[in-house]
Amino acid sequence: MYITVRLLKGFPKPLTYKLPRELEKSSLEGTIVEVPIRTYTSYAFVEKQFPSLAYKPEFTIKTAHSLMPFPSDAMYFEFTKKISAYHQVDALVLIKRIRNFIVQDEHDHIAAGQPQKRGQSVELTKDQETIVKAIEPHIKNSTFFPALMHGVTGSGKTEVYKKLITQNFLQKKTTILLLPEVTLALQFENLLKSSLELDIPVFGFHSGTSPKNKRELWQALLNEEPVLILGVHLPSLLPIANLGLIIIDEEHETGYQEKKHPKLNTKEISLIRAQQYKIPIVLGSATPSLSSLDSVKKKGWKFFQLTKRYRGNFPEIKTVYFDNKEKRRNFWISRELDEQITQRLAKNEQVIIFLNRRGYSFFVQCKACSFIFECNSCSVSLTLHANGKLSCHYCEFSQQLPEGCPECTKKEFIKKGIGTQQVVSILERLFPQSRVARADMDTTVKRKLWQQTLADFQSGDIDILVGTQTITKGYHFPRVTLVGILWADLNLHFPVYNAPETTLQQLIQVAGRAGRESLNSSVVVQAMQEHPIFEFLNEIDYMKFYNQEIQARDMLKYPPCGRFCEIELMHNDKSTIERESTRVAALLHKKNNSGDMFVLGPALPPIDKIKNSYRRKIYIKGPNMLSIINLYQSVNHKNFSSKIFFTPNPQS
Repeated sequence: MYITVRLLKGFPKPLTYKLPRELEKSSLEGTIVEVPIRTYTSYAFVEKQFPSLAYKPEFTIKTAHSLMPFPSDAMYFEFTKKISAYHQVDALVLIKRIRNFIVQDEHDHIAAGQPQKRGQSVELTKDQETIVKAIEPHIKNSTFFPALMHGVTGSGKTEVYKKLITQNFLQKKTTILLLPEVTLALQFENLLKSSLELDIPVFGFHSGTSPKNKRELWQALLNEEPVLILGVHLPSLLPIANLGLIIIDEEHETGYQEKKHPKLNTKEISLIRAQQYKIPIVLGSATPSLSSLDSVKKKGWKFFQLTKRYRGNFPEIKTVYFDNKEKRRNFWISRELDEQITQRLAKNEQVIIFLNRRGYSFFVQCKACSFIFECNSCSVSLTLHANGKLSCHYCEFSQQLPEGCPECTKKEFIKKGIGTQQVVSILERLFPQSRVARADMDTTVKRKLWQQTLADFQSGDIDILVGTQTITKGYHFPRVTLVGILWADLNLHFPVYNAPETTLQQLIQVAGRAGRESLNSSVVVQAMQEHPIFEFLNEIDYMKFYNQEIQARDMLKYPPCGRFCEIELMHNDKSTIERESTRVAALLHKKNNSGDMFVLGPALPPIDKIKNSYRRKIYIKGPNMLSIINLYQSVNHKNFSSKIFFTPNPQS
């Protein structure tokens, strides 16, 4: 008996090995084996198994050593093949990610903490109970059952999740719970460890998980123990023999699509897995994606709604347009927002100020010669932070701001842009007695600092929290009665087809941080220009937005009314990338014999150079992904020196 394998590290081509006698009767496709390679041993992924060789070997075939401990998931190999075909990536890439993540060395991580006491049973509302009862039979009978739960912010979606997790555990099955950010996964991990009714083992599996906890989870999977696994991307790729339920919280979030190639879409992967494994999958959100709502309409997904807040009332929303100076307290804070902050602070209530930006100022320019500090490796300006350092947020390059301009030596600079640190400074001047802190990407990278900031805000040691999109996702701040949103229309001007959808989702999510208890609350939305989406800021109007926006998508055949892919070419030589991207686009046009598929580009992305690598993008629109993939495969990528990546249904 022989096997064809691919090494997890090193030599990229398939290799053939003979099986030892004790493994000859085993079905090994999709497993990991230890094999000899030159003078050492290495782990390899088994692609094929066959009884005899169809050729006479020129040298002696070596014998594989032993199996790597790997969960006995019978459907895993077929699952990875489907995912690799959909994303046009080698299946070995998926296996490597899981294996490397488990065995990596100790790094920055946060322990989720141990529960103080086991949670008590919570009585569900009638609407919550209806949802649980509808899904329970599919957990018990192991049937594919996609369910979209549209629950307004604070409506108690988490209580539904907890009941379903408990029911799945009673069937001795494992649950995957996906969250859009690691910080949110850590928060849920703490919450569930202390609030689940039963003693369910809870494991995080993300970049904040310690190697020790990863190894403990791996051992639980080997033993087929029923557990709860939380994470962002990686849990959906784990081999799990007893998988019984997948839950995706904040299912609308674009963060479920990875930022680096291959840009795997965790939500789509999970849907494929649930269908193949014949298990229920629950997608929850206060602002469901148009694609999921369309699946309810066209694919028969079950649709549930929670229209009332578990506690508290919906905030009053007021939109302020900066069409004249009389409405402004200063350039960034309106008189309306200034007055409401003053009133809330006087009552010892808390305030969130939301800004969809990062850093201190976006760029620094010489006042004399207009020189702008730019990154040498990326086509972006350097960002000035409060510590006086200029940094690139793409390649991590940083330098101290010099005293004089590198071009003309003059010493006067203009700081252009706005960021969380600058907003904090403005608020500290306007409200000198208040305690102001920020929560953005710079603080969440330092997870201990982020957790401390959250704890201080929860305990009331912070009066005003200034944050970016990090604070829009799922956090519960009971004393927040005012949310101010700065520059609400900024993202509407980005050249992406789903800008209205993602902008409205973000605004509703951050507005939902206000009034989650019984206190009266309000939201002040500041915008430079009027836009139709501001008519739908009340959560109860979200379905009206869907009905309007889906018509616009249908006219242009953008998802979910059509399928869309991104082809990205990368090369370190500018002339080569320009020549080859033009040639690839021309070949796609030539081979496109369908009247309902369209090739767009090549296009220059907003940031066309990152880490000394130039980029160009080509897009294909079509009626289905299979037709798009067939057209993509019709071009022989080996004829090009550029790296070429395929992303189905890009989210941004």
